Amino acid sequence: MSLHQIAVSHSFLLSSRSAYTLNPLLFSKRNRFRISLSHSRFTSIKHRSFAVAVSDNGIFTSPELAKSFDFTSEERIYNWWLSQGYFRPKFDWESDPFVISMPPPNVTGSLHMGHAMFVTLEDIMVRYHRMRGRPTLWLPGTDHAGIATQLVVERMLASEGIKRVELGRDEFEKRVWEWKEKYGGTITNQIKRLGASCDWTRECFTLDEQLSRAVIEAFIRLHEKGLIYQGSYMVNWSPKLQTAVSDLEVEYSEEPGTLYYIKYRVAGGSRSDFLTIATTRPETLFGDVAIAVHPQDERYSKYVGKMAIVPMTYGRHVPIISDKYVDKDFGTGVLKISPGHDHNDYVLARRLGLPILNVMNKDGTLNEVAGLYCGLDRFEARKKLWSDLEETDLAVKMEPHSLRVPRSQRGGEVIEPLVSKQWFVTMQPLAEKALLAVEKGELTIIPERFEKIYNHWLTNIKDWCISRQLWWGHRIPVWYIVGKDCEEEYIVARSAEEALMKARDKYGKEVEVYQDPDVLDTWFSSALWPFSTLGWPDELAEDFKRFYPTTMLETGHDILFFWVARMVMMGIEFTGTVPFSYVYLHGLIRDSQGRKMSKTLGNVIDPLDTIKEFGTDALRFTLALGTSGQDLNLSTERLTANKAFTNKLWNAGKFVLQVLPNRDNVSGWQNIEACKFNTEGYLLRLPLPECWVVSKLHMLIDAVTESYNKFFFGDVGREIYDFFWGDFADWYIEASKARIYHSGDDSVALVAQTVLLYVFENILKLLHPFMPFVTEELWQALPNRREALIISSWPQTALPRSTDLVKRFENLQALEEKEVLALLSKLDLGNIHFADSPPGMFTLNHICFGSRTKKCFAYSFH
Repeated sequence: MSLHQIAVSHSFLLSSRSAYTLNPLLFSKRNRFRISLSHSRFTSIKHRSFAVAVSDNGIFTSPELAKSFDFTSEERIYNWWLSQGYFRPKFDWESDPFVISMPPPNVTGSLHMGHAMFVTLEDIMVRYHRMRGRPTLWLPGTDHAGIATQLVVERMLASEGIKRVELGRDEFEKRVWEWKEKYGGTITNQIKRLGASCDWTRECFTLDEQLSRAVIEAFIRLHEKGLIYQGSYMVNWSPKLQTAVSDLEVEYSEEPGTLYYIKYRVAGGSRSDFLTIATTRPETLFGDVAIAVHPQDERYSKYVGKMAIVPMTYGRHVPIISDKYVDKDFGTGVLKISPGHDHNDYVLARRLGLPILNVMNKDGTLNEVAGLYCGLDRFEARKKLWSDLEETDLAVKMEPHSLRVPRSQRGGEVIEPLVSKQWFVTMQPLAEKALLAVEKGELTIIPERFEKIYNHWLTNIKDWCISRQLWWGHRIPVWYIVGKDCEEEYIVARSAEEALMKARDKYGKEVEVYQDPDVLDTWFSSALWPFSTLGWPDELAEDFKRFYPTTMLETGHDILFFWVARMVMMGIEFTGTVPFSYVYLHGLIRDSQGRKMSKTLGNVIDPLDTIKEFGTDALRFTLALGTSGQDLNLSTERLTANKAFTNKLWNAGKFVLQVLPNRDNVSGWQNIEACKFNTEGYLLRLPLPECWVVSKLHMLIDAVTESYNKFFFGDVGREIYDFFWGDFADWYIEASKARIYHSGDDSVALVAQTVLLYVFENILKLLHPFMPFVTEELWQALPNRREALIISSWPQTALPRSTDLVKRFENLQALEEKEVLALLSKLDLGNIHFADSPPGMFTLNHICFGSRTKKCFAYSFH
């Protein structure tokens, strides 16, 4: 089919001051066209050359010298920011500071998309508030990650044929510090690669001296208030690491297992008098202290009050009791109570006053209570025990059963419930204050729905087991007296010297002391690290105190309880105020199919590989477009689209630079700088396209600023994207070409140049927190830049705009739709064809449809 063209002349009033013609209105094959607005005198296009602002510091590259933004320049730009001190807060005692505490990544870690998400969102907040003129601090740091780091170093030693116990504690700690110095900076350098504008001069490590001092001080103060105590209680035990782990560090997985049915004979009864229990862990029967049935279960009522014989224990008897806790419908309706090895049984035994019997060693083998099975690993003992039960006719049957298996978040091994002597923090009084902070509006959680989860967890909180049986971490500041009962006689002190002095005062000069071998839970120190001035003299802490309590905490919702709630409780306890004004929770990063990323599925997307292919800005923009608290599906298609956005921004910058006056054109730049878009009078004197785009920009600034303040970052990104691509690039840049290339009037060209520069530089400002690298590169290329974009002032809000003229231009934009044009002209839509350019010879006010000529028409807009 041959290509047909339409050339339509439109006479319309662009403003009350100057008339322009549409010259010509061109339709394209893809049903879009570009409007070229020119003065009524038609002139041919003349290509003009303009000087480009090229940075002479070797850091930046002019867009005129590159077809697209070069991702390899990102590290140069970042190092330049760093060298200029732009990440450090400027003290202004009259301004309210904005502070974020980085969720400290593990020192063993390497960058994953979760890190990329929190770095992106926190950096957006920090860059925005820095540009707003607030003293802004992003406090970075890393966590010593007790379990994870000890695992890594033990594996390294194992590869050399060395065991930790062979080295001894001091030498092992020395090896861990050596590993940390060599490999511990990996995650920090990778976070920098994402553009994190942290104040790295304040970087913390949770085992640094200043933070260690704060951790010890916190322990002592909590103990003095009676909130820390020692006792033997049920904990989650990791047999491989031989340490307790937090409830929050145990992950449950659905796995195929077995339900074992076992006979418990009734003492004094016949061979037919027995109870059958169903258990998934038969090896724990050596720790049984009772057999329970439901009070209303008539099947077993005759046995209540009698004794049952625990199998394979040489006739050990336990009472048969009734309790409403028993589920009549599970298994046989008979429950074996092993309080030393089951959380629910432990609670039941404590309520009923039953004894606690432990059958397991710290390494997962059975102890002497198990008799002949002593020394066997728990899983080996399970197999042997079942075989022996079959031989003695006490095994009834085995059947497949789906199990909810507790596994260590770190090592992946099966966790055992075990009664162990540990140190605990009493949480209820601390939790009450944290709950009140949200209730009174002193702390805002975003999104709001997480308040319910926060409140539920704190309302039902358990005491916190803070001791770990590790060698890497903060040593518990407790010393025992040689020859004294360690549970009754101990000293809490800030140092060994202080402990010895206190012991001598109490027991005499010949006393000897030794320190508790355990360390504190990593989360105990992590919850304290932004409060590292705890215990410092005021004169030494003044600089830090300026920024505490902090303003903002951003983190993934998956560690809401690991870190956030505990920091709130600790902050209130030790500073007397809520540590954060806001807590912003983001979701998980999933693959394009909505699946959680895992090495098993092979769907892990490496942020560093993504940066190499798409650039940091495209990755950040993609991650930031999600909704707070909602999981984000990350796909190559999204990254590709936002890489195209980066290129579009780059090409727009190239055009703006191309049409600006030469650098040595003093009068031209004086005229540009004399334009005052912040006055209504100046705005209304602009021609319609310029008034429209400047008005739309001013509307955008207000909308974007409001969205930034509400933490609606997805809205920010979409609002800027739509304005830049739809209004500025697709419409105004095309309209400006007619001004600059066709008008034949320098004053007309000057207006277009000024508007192009004004709108583009404000777009760069609005977009900088999302896409810091490409925006800084383009900013530096603009002539007469007096400061870096990162520290430039945020655009002024509440600037003038004309809604009437915006509406008038939108009426013109509506003509782009061919359906509207066909309706107005009463043409047959099926016979209209669109071309990219006019024919070689055409007459204004004449419409050609191939060989057939239709009636001419013209429209006038007022």
